[in-house]
Amino acid sequence: MSRTSSRSARIAKRYVHERRRTFLAPPPTTGHNMKLSLSVRVAEKFRAKREANLTLEQLVTLATRYGYNALCMRASQIGTHSPPEEITAARTLLDHYRLPISMLTGDFPIPENSAQGPDALRNITPYLDLAEQLGAPLLRVCLKSDEDIPWARRASDEAAERNLRLAHQCHTRSLFEEIDRSLEVLKSIDRSNFGLIYEPANLELCAQPYGLQTIRRFAPYLFNVYLQNQVLNPDGPDTLDTWCRGPVPFRQIPLWEDGGIDFRPLIDGLAAINYQGHITIHQASAELGIDAAIRESARYLKSFSASN
Repeated sequence: MSRTSSRSARIAKRYVHERRRTFLAPPPTTGHNMKLSLSVRVAEKFRAKREANLTLEQLVTLATRYGYNALCMRASQIGTHSPPEEITAARTLLDHYRLPISMLTGDFPIPENSAQGPDALRNITPYLDLAEQLGAPLLRVCLKSDEDIPWARRASDEAAERNLRLAHQCHTRSLFEEIDRSLEVLKSIDRSNFGLIYEPANLELCAQPYGLQTIRRFAPYLFNVYLQNQVLNPDGPDTLDTWCRGPVPFRQIPLWEDGGIDFRPLIDGLAAINYQGHITIHQASAELGIDAAIRESARYLKSFSASN
């Protein structure tokens, strides 16, 4: 047995036999009957999506402690590249903490939004296998050209055979930069199990409105919600390229900090359309302080319901 296999086996065994902790009770939902999910993205640096600064055990512990209802899995922790014993250990850990996976991003090219991102659509089977192994009902995918649309249909059909769904994030340098184009693509794919991850920060980068009207337009396709915060600033330390308006400079800020995305009306807007899916804290927080970001982001969103 390899060193990695031996370590994973010990991890799985320890979680099976470890005494149940006091915070294992199902956590409460957030305001407006929303379910709060923590993306393992919080343990990544903004530009380093292949490296995690916390272990999966640490993330699961923090997510449970601070009242999250689910974990959003990415390849920095578990992906299609992971050995079977690590996948088994991850599932054992999640089951032990009663923390389901809200969505799975199964490789690195998808979140990196690289030219290889759409390749998963052309061979979706390993991603569906991993989703079933982890109990994930939803997978994130990537489309970058019209040539990807027929593959999205085929991948959706294969996913439907397993009662799984696919979704694409509102994202720069993809077919989902702009609202009108996003809706055109969704209608062209025309599969009930293919939907959208609403993400206001990326919409803002692309100079798209992200308020109630947009939420209403996206409502029939809305499978997940990603939240991260930023301030557009010509002198910002970060820049992302867009197809619709070129490079856009900005500065990352914590979810709860004023001056960026106005989240309160967005939460109200999601309630207005009776959205029942997860709200996912998706912000890369390795530079912001991971523990504080996990704790304070949950506290911030829950404060909306406390004030109602």
